[in-house]
Amino acid sequence: MTYQAIHHPMEKKFTVVLDGGYNGEVRYKQEGTTLHLEHAEVPEALRGKGLGASMVEAVLRAIEQERFKVVPVCPYIKHFMDTHRDWAHLKAEQS
Repeated sequence: MTYQAIHHPMEKKFTVVLDGGYNGEVRYKQEGTTLHLEHAEVPEALRGKGLGASMVEAVLRAIEQERFKVVPVCPYIKHFMDTHRDWAHLKAEQS
């Protein structure tokens, strides 16, 4: 199933409606056109079902459409991006 991420820039987060109407979210800090993805959370009732990956993928699609770059601070998002190299183009250059 493909999920859609909704960007809430005033709250500095993306939400994704997951199975059963539960919301997952990714929170970030923004520096210009770079989003530091700090925290990803899937509701406890849905953990262990692979929905974290689906949620992160939906968020990365939204980020790509909005032409941001990312710094994956959250260990889960960092691992996801390290193992799904097709999203590597979204990583911001680190100095």
